[in-house]
Amino acid sequence: MTSGNIIQDVDTGHADMIHDAQMDYYGIRLATCSSDKSVKIFDVRNGAQKMVATLKGHEAPVWQVAWAHPMFGVILASCSYDRKVIIWKETDGNWENIYEYNKHDSSVNSLCWAPNEFGLILACGSSDGSVSVLSSTGDGRWETKKIHNAHTIGCNAVSWAPVNAQLVCAGAENTGSNANLTMANTTKRFVTGGCDNLVKIWKYVDKEDTWCEEEKLEAHSNWVRDVAWAPSSHFGQSVIASCSQDKRVIIWTKTKQTPWTPKVLHTFDDVVWHVSWSVTGNVLAVSGGDNKVTLWKAVNDHQWVRLNDVNRGQEERKS
Repeated sequence: MTSGNIIQDVDTGHADMIHDAQMDYYGIRLATCSSDKSVKIFDVRNGAQKMVATLKGHEAPVWQVAWAHPMFGVILASCSYDRKVIIWKETDGNWENIYEYNKHDSSVNSLCWAPNEFGLILACGSSDGSVSVLSSTGDGRWETKKIHNAHTIGCNAVSWAPVNAQLVCAGAENTGSNANLTMANTTKRFVTGGCDNLVKIWKYVDKEDTWCEEEKLEAHSNWVRDVAWAPSSHFGQSVIASCSQDKRVIIWTKTKQTPWTPKVLHTFDDVVWHVSWSVTGNVLAVSGGDNKVTLWKAVNDHQWVRLNDVNRGQEERKS
């Protein structure tokens, strides 16, 4: 197995376990969060490492952070065991808490910003089984909608569908006027994973001004720990990755003609905690209880290969 090179090592100064680390859109800021109840912001441009802010407002371990698209400014969201979601904004070097949401009855485990084409919208999943959707009105106020009992036991993860996946989900023909996806006829969708072993897809129904369950995907035999909707469709498919305490990663695919179909990517030696796509949507990173990160790449519409296996094969051919 080949090993990677460390590009940069950041000493965060957190006093307890780090749960998440996220680069911003331009790769110049790093946000980290920890069981020490804090969020820290670092300037990491040009290989530098400068802590520019420590954000305090949570009263318990902070599980996750997420950057909004820069068209809305420098905005970061964080969620915590304290049941709160905090949205932070930086202006002229100063960070402030611009909105705090505390309507969940248990830990908020996951959050994800919608594609920027939809506006400044944040989805949050909680151990109370519900999902909240927070939408900025643009004048400093936030509208909230809550999906109660989205998962019967608890929601662990949420991920938005990219705008270009909507034609596939809707089953539209890729001809004529349907070939041009416009925001006027685009349906908002996201996927969630829960402690009920289910992966669910939700869509927003404009006429009813509500979120409805569109699909219930069953294949895992234990808690679903993470879900990730590929940021772009490839091979004419919309693709979702899910991982679970059943030690498996499942790739779900849908075409205009076929329903969501599961394929087990791999069965690992331990629980799988996280899945994350590359920007192009054809490389998947997987991390789990075995303390390893593996990379997988789609080579066609039904076959995936482990990248380090490919690298090893290339090395063998060179020798």
